Amino acid sequence: MDYQIFQFINHMALTYPFLNPIMRFLAQDAEYLFYLGVFVYWFTRTQNNRQMVAEAILSVCAALGVGGIISHFFYRDRPFVHHSVIQLIQHPANASFPSDHATGAFVIATAFWMFRKKDGIAWLMLAALIALSRIWTGVHYPLDVIAGAMIGMTSAILIHRLFIKSEITQKCLEACIGVYEKVEQKLWVTILRFIKYKNKEGDVK
Repeated sequence: MDYQIFQFINHMALTYPFLNPIMRFLAQDAEYLFYLGVFVYWFTRTQNNRQMVAEAILSVCAALGVGGIISHFFYRDRPFVHHSVIQLIQHPANASFPSDHATGAFVIATAFWMFRKKDGIAWLMLAALIALSRIWTGVHYPLDVIAGAMIGMTSAILIHRLFIKSEITQKCLEACIGVYEKVEQKLWVTILRFIKYKNKEGDVK
């Protein structure tokens, strides 16, 4: 069944070739949109957003760690290793199960959804498109991306519940964010002073 569904989706590359450039982008480069989202949310400098980003990063570490262990004990070859597929992107013939791209996309999207429901829905839709594109481009089976999505979502939910239910972990996270913000503030002050100094130096010359 898994292979039949893979064939159906993968052969859409022939049926709808005009979508292939979009699928290539989603499969290879769309993950950088999540990195950009993490960066933007973090530097909006609100407590809620920084808590969200911190949880997202911790969830990513947990999810990819679990995925790495699973791929070691339940190794599965990529579809193109044993089958004739329509492969739209280059990829090494390493472990296919579970999909790291699906894991990473869904863990961050779910972490965002926990704090920002409207934004989170958009991120989850993007994660689903990334998962679909990995099948479309011939580098993952459907079960690979489903497993990755489940690992990602479960990790984000468990990490979030950990901080909700444990006052100690919540205080530790807040303390870490507080220390970072003090360092960040001093760094910005130093940078601004340096810029002012350089401007004055330029005026003198």
